[in-house]
Amino acid sequence: MHDIRAIRDNPAAFDAALSRRGAEALSSSVLELDEARRGAIHAAETAQAEQNKASKEVGRAKASGDEAEFERLRALVAEKKAEVAEMQGRAKELDARLTELLMGVPNLPYDDTPEGADEADNVEIHRWGTPASFDFAPKEHYQLDGVRRGMDFETAAKLSGARFVVLQGAVARIHRALAQFMLDTHVTDNGLTETWTPVLVREEMMLGTGQLPKFGEDSYQTTNGWWLVPTAEVTLTNIVNGLTVEQESLPRRYVAHTQCFRSEAGSAGRDTAGMLRQHQFEKVEMVSITHPDSSRDELDRMTGCAQGILERLGLAYRTVVLCTGDMGFGARRTHDIEVWLPGQNAYREISSVSVCGDFQARRMNARFKPSEGGKPEYVHTLNGSGLAVGRCLIAVLENGQQADGSVVLPDALHPWMGGRTTLTADGELI
Repeated sequence: MHDIRAIRDNPAAFDAALSRRGAEALSSSVLELDEARRGAIHAAETAQAEQNKASKEVGRAKASGDEAEFERLRALVAEKKAEVAEMQGRAKELDARLTELLMGVPNLPYDDTPEGADEADNVEIHRWGTPASFDFAPKEHYQLDGVRRGMDFETAAKLSGARFVVLQGAVARIHRALAQFMLDTHVTDNGLTETWTPVLVREEMMLGTGQLPKFGEDSYQTTNGWWLVPTAEVTLTNIVNGLTVEQESLPRRYVAHTQCFRSEAGSAGRDTAGMLRQHQFEKVEMVSITHPDSSRDELDRMTGCAQGILERLGLAYRTVVLCTGDMGFGARRTHDIEVWLPGQNAYREISSVSVCGDFQARRMNARFKPSEGGKPEYVHTLNGSGLAVGRCLIAVLENGQQADGSVVLPDALHPWMGGRTTLTADGELI
């Protein structure tokens, strides 16, 4: 959410930041509700004071025997009591309307976030590696002879419908090894705290990280009200929901490997072949909870953690800064890392690392106590993939493919594969 005081102090800046995201000006609507809410609160407080004053005078009028004054004051107390209840109810209603309005307003981009309408306006800031070259026409992952036996879309469709996959045998093992490789690297080399969290969460947790109320159609809800997490961002970030932590405990850096669930409501017809875009998938997710002064540097550190995974695997990639029109709802700045997929002859997203500032912290009421004393302040939150496991599997398979349909696995993965180095064209590991 947004700081209402900042909107009061500089409504033009608020509207200008929304305009950069292609959103309409909202300061007048916000401030109109805020003024009415504050007016109702003031009216309730005034009526309460008058009620209290009249209540004190009732006893004196009764004691003095002034029945007329006693009845007048008693009627005034009842009138003010009703007025207080009415104004408090009005204030509560207006507060709920203001909260609902602000809950639907996207985060404000940093000044260094490039302005633009869509992905065509994203800005490349880094590139690593040379895209693999082949003396044959490279195939997509699901077309490789060595992969076909272990990547079963027909059985998955029978079980669950479109956009699901069953992995078996060697392919399933490579997929698992990639997740273990990522986790071990982040814990041992990058200093993240390994965490295991539920994939079913309460609705307020989805509200806290911004998946609700605006994007409910993108996720799945159970019949008893739980939500299936779209990523572990939801659970890891909400660890500090409602807490006021010590500044000395920051930064808190978490990593988790979980199943993730997305309805892909807005992606009809996109990436229907293969396992690039699935309803159920796995990610190794990074989340950082930081002091406001260090969150921008933390974005670069987390981006480096994700990039390092690809570099160890020898996979060429590029990093882009998303423009204001392509950036997610809760982000102030986002770095997308795109891995080279020779089967598509294109770079495709494999990680998205975002700094949210205090946007999620305000929704969660997550604060820290400054070391030097003073009032608690909101923490800053960041999240990013480190990496999407299924997409990393695709990249490993496509970049390591050989003319005979086999796949040579990256050297860095060998220790997690029991020393096996190759997926044969027959679907075996040797």
